[in-house]
Amino acid sequence: MLQLENVSLNYGSFRALDKVSLHAKQGELVVLLGANGAGKSSIFGTISGLHKAANGRIRFGDQDLVGQKPSRVVQHGVLHCPEGRKLFPGMSVLKNLMLGAYVHRRDRKGIQRTLEEVFAMFPILFDKKDDAAGSLSGGQQQMVAIGRALMGRPQALLLDEPSLGLAPLVVKQVFEVIQKINRAGTTVLLAEQNAYAALQIASRAYVIESGRIVMEGSRDELMNNDAVRRAYIGA
Repeated sequence: MLQLENVSLNYGSFRALDKVSLHAKQGELVVLLGANGAGKSSIFGTISGLHKAANGRIRFGDQDLVGQKPSRVVQHGVLHCPEGRKLFPGMSVLKNLMLGAYVHRRDRKGIQRTLEEVFAMFPILFDKKDDAAGSLSGGQQQMVAIGRALMGRPQALLLDEPSLGLAPLVVKQVFEVIQKINRAGTTVLLAEQNAYAALQIASRAYVIESGRIVMEGSRDELMNNDAVRRAYIGA
């Protein structure tokens, strides 16, 4: 289980997160809804070790993640697929993917098996493995970003705004892949502004506003909540 208890984060004098508590059980797909700037990326950065929590606890299984370096967090099985993809555009698709396997660099056979699994999930990436990542479409670049995270063999996968800037048909394809990853046993914490698409595949969801969790519930509870529908679904 991934669990945050009363986690706060400061950027100088600005409190980006204020006593955030949430959890994702093993095998769950949990959605974090919120507008741009609400604190979704701050939560992910704090879990993955990019930001140091001012207080609170972050646990994954029996590991305390607070204060651990990002490389150690990855070794514990928590992988972060960031907003904006953060690819190396001049490098090939294959090299971008292989960067995700660095933590397992001594396991060459295992890396090859994982790479084959990624290519089976995203056949277009095999066709374009020698192309520069920056030459791909937005949807294909998002596939590379997710594939790179999968190369780290995550037990928990943090996906930050994977649908951002994508056409509706591509969003549907990306969310189908996320659902497939989750069904294979990986815990997924998904940060999204596209509430309707995200709630379609979620087990549970949290709503964050101004760095605070203001609502939580099952997929159906949030889908049928008038305030959530007005703010995030447009119904």
